Amino acid sequence: MIKKHFEEQTAILLSVTKWIVLSSVVGIIIGAIVTLFLKTIHLAEAYQQKIPFAYYYTLPFVLVFVVWLIRTFAPSAEGHGTEKVIEAVHKRHGKIDLKVVPIKLIATVLTIFAGGSVGKEGPAGQIGAASASGLSDLLRFSDSDRKKIVICGISAGFASVFGTPIAGAIFGVEVLIIGVVLYDVLLPSFIAGFAAFTTAQFLGIEYTYFDMHYYQSISLDPILIAKVIGAGLFFGLVSDIVVTSMQVMHKGIQKIPLNIYIKSFIIGMVLVLIGALFGAQYLGLGMETIQDTLNPDPYFAKDLPWYAFLLKTLTTSLTLSGGGSGGVITPIFYIGATSGHAFGSWFDYEHITLFAALGFVSVLSGAANAPIAATIMAVELFGLEIAHYAALSAVISFLVTGHRSVFPSQILAMRKSEILEVKIGQEIEKAEVELEESQLSRFQKIRRRILRKKMRLKK
Repeated sequence: MIKKHFEEQTAILLSVTKWIVLSSVVGIIIGAIVTLFLKTIHLAEAYQQKIPFAYYYTLPFVLVFVVWLIRTFAPSAEGHGTEKVIEAVHKRHGKIDLKVVPIKLIATVLTIFAGGSVGKEGPAGQIGAASASGLSDLLRFSDSDRKKIVICGISAGFASVFGTPIAGAIFGVEVLIIGVVLYDVLLPSFIAGFAAFTTAQFLGIEYTYFDMHYYQSISLDPILIAKVIGAGLFFGLVSDIVVTSMQVMHKGIQKIPLNIYIKSFIIGMVLVLIGALFGAQYLGLGMETIQDTLNPDPYFAKDLPWYAFLLKTLTTSLTLSGGGSGGVITPIFYIGATSGHAFGSWFDYEHITLFAALGFVSVLSGAANAPIAATIMAVELFGLEIAHYAALSAVISFLVTGHRSVFPSQILAMRKSEILEVKIGQEIEKAEVELEESQLSRFQKIRRRILRKKMRLKK
């Protein structure tokens, strides 16, 4: 008995030591690569102001070039990054072409420079995962170990982009399978995320955090709690709009019988028109708008129209459908923060910044099916005082969004309502959702009663 116990503890100790070393190395490497990526984006944004005309006028030409670049050198770099990593983990044991690293970096920087409405976290996650996959090939890892190290790459990339090491680690293990947290990868993901975050800080990356401490005095306000519940429902609907818009736009543009480069150029022209009519704040990363909505002084976002989140959804869907390279999480943060600002302006102007912060994480929770990571991110970015409101809003948004996602390769391992019948184990894109049989018969009975009443009224 003692011998078996000793053998078990020794094996666990060796395994823990192995993954501490490996995930630390992976985190440091990815932290350095992501730092280069972020600094290149900052440099590109600085050069936007040196162009003698509006920088987004270059978007049609850049989209065409990005499409050519990716199709020619690294087709797996297409899209918004995180989705491709999830697909690789589920279908190819985490195997990712190493050419993705330079091509994704160049394509994303160019797209953001030209004003494409995309984010930086998806490419960072894909770059991190591809680097981890390359390292695992070099060291001849098994398929299971490669999958683990690639998941660490997702966590490290996310953590080093947004400065949220805990949320980054949880996101990496939560986003793959809806309803399941991969506990066997939890330790390596935490270490990789922290190592990448620390490395990026050491190399000069500065992160923005928001002070929400002034909400301490209203932590047990029943009326505010009721409003937060309403906000969670609203954010779930916003998440559904985001997912549906991206899916419909992508499929619709694919069906247009035109050359892919012509379609990219036309979409670029549409985005230029949107920028000229409504302003450049709906293009690019949109970090200034996000920061304005989260500023405790409402003056900074006073001119923000209520429909800002809808315009950002449109420009993001168009950019990605037109072949632009970049992530969806930063646009989701923009959409969440501005939809929260709109909700606060409609129902509770006094707490408008709180609702912007809740939208920031809750739309992420719904659109990406990551309520735990979203709640932890709220704590890391906004402080512990917002945690209970964020958890409530994020989980409601996650449930209300339904069985859909901006990452169609996510595997479904739960149903979000007991009255729905869902086939578990499928990709969420292929999930067939129906009313559970007993509920279906009840629904049919209610429908029959309504029809009978209508017939009687007609008589």
